[in-house]
Amino acid sequence: MRFLLTALIFFLAGATLAHADGELDHRLTPADRDRLARFDASLAEALGEARAGGSIADRSVLETVLAGQPLPLGEGYDPTGPWRCRTLKLGGGLPLTIYGWFKCRIRDDGAGWMLEKLTGSQRTQGRFYTLSATRLTYVGAGHVASDAPRAYGADPQEDQVAYVERRGPDRLLLLFPAPHYESKFDILELAR
Repeated sequence: MRFLLTALIFFLAGATLAHADGELDHRLTPADRDRLARFDASLAEALGEARAGGSIADRSVLETVLAGQPLPLGEGYDPTGPWRCRTLKLGGGLPLTIYGWFKCRIRDDGAGWMLEKLTGSQRTQGRFYTLSATRLTYVGAGHVASDAPRAYGADPQEDQVAYVERRGPDRLLLLFPAPHYESKFDILELAR
């Protein structure tokens, strides 16, 4: 119901929403609804650990990644095509870990935008859902490079959920609260 009201408001205001599927509420597992509900607390705790214990160089990268305000995702914005992507892991066993760049791709399959992380040992594949004019929700599943991609919901330990924000003309952030492995919060930065 919330999505329908949001979509109606943007339609009446003449705004163009991102080309993402809007049928989210019934697709999320209760565990992932809970992870998103605790988003702010998860981010605050993980950022505290990263800023207190990460190296000076890694903290500088983290602040650069987080810089900027969310930009509109409509108005002709088209994220499809190849991207460079890297993961930042905050909190948990290590305070801050920043991985190198890999290849990602966003494509439009006719129903909306989909993300695929194409290289690296840890991968993800999933779909974007419109939440607001400046935020999407990513719903996907992780897998290792040697395994076939999984569908969301097939294995709860591999399910992934994130908020997505555009932080620059050619920069997207996927913000994963309470991931299942290795950290308290993950950021997947996409740049091109």
